[in-house]
Amino acid sequence: MSSSPDNLQSDQARLTRELQAQMATATGGLAPEPYLQAWWDWYLGLARAPEAQQELARKAWEGMADTLQFAATAMQGNAPAAGDKRFAHEAWNQWPFNVYARHYKNMENWWRSALDSSPGLDARSGQLVGFSARQMLDAASPANYLSTKPELLEQTRVESGQNLVRGYQNWLEDVERTLSGKAPAGTDQFVVGRDIATTPGKVVLRNELIELIQYSPQTPSVYAEPILITPPWIMKYYILDLSSRNSLIRFLVEQGHTVFLVSWKNPTETDRNLGMEDYLKLGFMAALDAVSTIVPDRKIHAVGYCIGGTLSFIGLAALAQRGDTRVSSLSLFASLCDFAEPGELSLFIDPRQLATLDAMMWKKGYLDSSQMGGAFQLLRSYDLMWVPMVNNYLRGKRDALNDLMAWNADGTRMPWRMHTEYLHKLYLENQLAQGSFEIDGLRIQLTAIEVPMLVVGTETDHVTPWRSVFKARQHTRSTDYTFVLTSGGHNAGIVSGPQNPKRRHRILKFNDAHSYVAPDEWLANAEPATGSWWPVWQQWLVERSSPGLVTPPSMGNAAEGYAPGQDAPGEYVLSR
Repeated sequence: MSSSPDNLQSDQARLTRELQAQMATATGGLAPEPYLQAWWDWYLGLARAPEAQQELARKAWEGMADTLQFAATAMQGNAPAAGDKRFAHEAWNQWPFNVYARHYKNMENWWRSALDSSPGLDARSGQLVGFSARQMLDAASPANYLSTKPELLEQTRVESGQNLVRGYQNWLEDVERTLSGKAPAGTDQFVVGRDIATTPGKVVLRNELIELIQYSPQTPSVYAEPILITPPWIMKYYILDLSSRNSLIRFLVEQGHTVFLVSWKNPTETDRNLGMEDYLKLGFMAALDAVSTIVPDRKIHAVGYCIGGTLSFIGLAALAQRGDTRVSSLSLFASLCDFAEPGELSLFIDPRQLATLDAMMWKKGYLDSSQMGGAFQLLRSYDLMWVPMVNNYLRGKRDALNDLMAWNADGTRMPWRMHTEYLHKLYLENQLAQGSFEIDGLRIQLTAIEVPMLVVGTETDHVTPWRSVFKARQHTRSTDYTFVLTSGGHNAGIVSGPQNPKRRHRILKFNDAHSYVAPDEWLANAEPATGSWWPVWQQWLVERSSPGLVTPPSMGNAAEGYAPGQDAPGEYVLSR
């Protein structure tokens, strides 16, 4: 009996997906086709530009001549190496290492010129070519190898090679930990619930996707309005509850706020069909219902971080469209609602790349944290890959972890359906900003949001660039809108601590629903201030809370189904 056309198409689709999944496994989740096509386009453009070829040939000869001339000069005595943090040690001023550095910098400069010399290359191909070239150039640096790095050679001589012995032992330990699924070395100094995530509280709600933690009051009286924090599910919540010195949760409760926080389940293959609608209903909405019940007749300050902020944006718009006024303000940390310019993450987002990623997730049922972590490492490959490898395996020196680094090593997984919907509908198609994103039968309109808003961006964010975060202003009608720009990156900029003289921040407010300035114009008008943005935000919350203090609410509400249970940090956060 012959197969029907529909069955044949279905079999072909399954085979294609299986092949894509196998390819993704071999390439670490990256689709090779876009990069190959980008390099081919670059080559064809350069092949049709003889003047550009001649200019590159001239620059190549100039670079070679400069290297040879420098080498001759350097043989007569010390000569400073090329200005670069990788070659900052004084040993790089000695021959032949200064020649290695000079040659590398000339090669790097030539490649930068070559990448810009292909006429007609579209922006997307230019990004892919530039990114992959940067990976190759970072890998080729003489600062990465024993035979060409003078500090390492001297250390090896002084220690009679014991640094290499330690490095080999470190490598063996890392391989063993990776194969056995153990946490990276050094993380045992930061045990969740013992050393970090120690702010007292209780789990007052647990469903198949979240635990809701209500934190114990640390003051005899509190502000009337509770705070509900929705962290991202691409990371574990305790980035907001690290050590006592930089725990945002502890800071808030010590200032007299009642704090609730969502702790997301770390999904497995059985959760493959959880989608964005589930994250809204079982996450944000379920938590909001619980807080409303435990602290009745009070408005709620909603807070979202990263993708948790995007979900809070969606949830609040849905509430506003349905006439639900339980939320009194919205604070967003490094969160996007407009994905038109997602920064360097766009390197991993196009239809072919997403098809490869989708096939890999479909086979497993989830995206493993190692794939996501690897993508972030590639964005800063020298600092996040090569420096640690040199230190661990050639210097034989383990870099001491801090609490933020230990948290970063505690990865989470993404269910197939949710992550596919998120990447396609939000990143690739930008449906939320365009007003076409639908969830639970409702087309989300961000312009329905009119509550006071405070939005935080971070200056060196590689995940949610601050200029894209800034665009939230264009999509709401809040007449009380504050944008804060803080120094630091996506994580360290948010985990600032209440007192941090190394940080700075800028603030500018909008007092109507429609005024807007371009990000760089805003930057020119917002004066920098020294210190953490945390106290500024906390005061912002106080100014938008009811006057006076009240008796802290009860822990949970057993009569309504929210009985206090397990102590914080709960069960879900411990899942690996």
